[in-house]
Amino acid sequence: MNSKPHMKWSVADLHCDVLCKMQLNPQVDFSHPSLDVTRERLLEGHVNLQTFAIYISQVLGTPRFEHVIRQVELFRQHMISPSGGLKPLLWKEDLEKCKDTSVGHREGNGMQQLQGSLWALLSLEGVDALEGNPFYAELCYALGIRLIGLTWNYANWAADGIMEQRGGGLTRKGHELVKRCNELGLLLDVSHLSVQGFWEVLEEAVQPPIASHSNSFAICPHPRNLRDEQIRALIARNGRIGLTFVTMFLKEQGTVTAEDLLPHIEHLCSLGGERHLMFGSDFDGIEHHVQGLEHPGKYPGFAELLLKHYPGELVKGWLGGHALEYLQTNLPSKMSS
Repeated sequence: MNSKPHMKWSVADLHCDVLCKMQLNPQVDFSHPSLDVTRERLLEGHVNLQTFAIYISQVLGTPRFEHVIRQVELFRQHMISPSGGLKPLLWKEDLEKCKDTSVGHREGNGMQQLQGSLWALLSLEGVDALEGNPFYAELCYALGIRLIGLTWNYANWAADGIMEQRGGGLTRKGHELVKRCNELGLLLDVSHLSVQGFWEVLEEAVQPPIASHSNSFAICPHPRNLRDEQIRALIARNGRIGLTFVTMFLKEQGTVTAEDLLPHIEHLCSLGGERHLMFGSDFDGIEHHVQGLEHPGKYPGFAELLLKHYPGELVKGWLGGHALEYLQTNLPSKMSS
């Protein structure tokens, strides 16, 4: 097995919780050893695009919009500052500018690459801090947020989360929020949503939604994982599914290794999702790490594992190509803003 080809492939990771850790621990900067994701580890792992989620910890009390602003400030101070060296991904034109044309590009084959720089995408994990006001979605957009998940695990003013026992869907204001996101070009993330909420968002979203960090329920029956019919529906909409490295979503018990992602990959492929699969690690939101996937610097070794089982073209797409194709198709255009 040739160990070199994947080293030129960019990795796109669609979820991490670095900003929450930094908000709770003011002494932590982007190179702090307590973090899974640092600039050095992104470079080590060839992660050219990292999505940074804004998640407001329950430790902070009632979520307020000022908490969102604080994490945006941390993002600007630490990630897209000169010392952080990441560029904010805001527009589909950003992807066109930095596409590596030397490797070629054909629609749907995962060949698109980010070239040269490290890029960062901002997402919002749960709209609790928008304080029941769909208008705050406009402020999120202005602040550079491009991906929104309506809930974390439980109910808020917009919808029920997957761990809310009543299993309700979107509220009236939740429907208003989805409509406003559609108008703005904010992409929607269905990870953490209740099953009913999932179907309502899928029906109402203009752009295809993604599940940024969810695995297969058929392989590991945790409530946070997606049922087969949900996976098929996301595939039918040409959305994306980011397999995550949360151990309890991968395997019910026992030691969890990188190999335990393979059954989830195989199952998604069996449902027709080989061109819709990506990764959303949930680094810095993980209590127990997968052996062999403890931080972004481990992506090259994970790529080697995948190459033992799957063709290079598929692996290349899973590592980054499919996510980048989705974003170039669905991010808003700077020309129309």
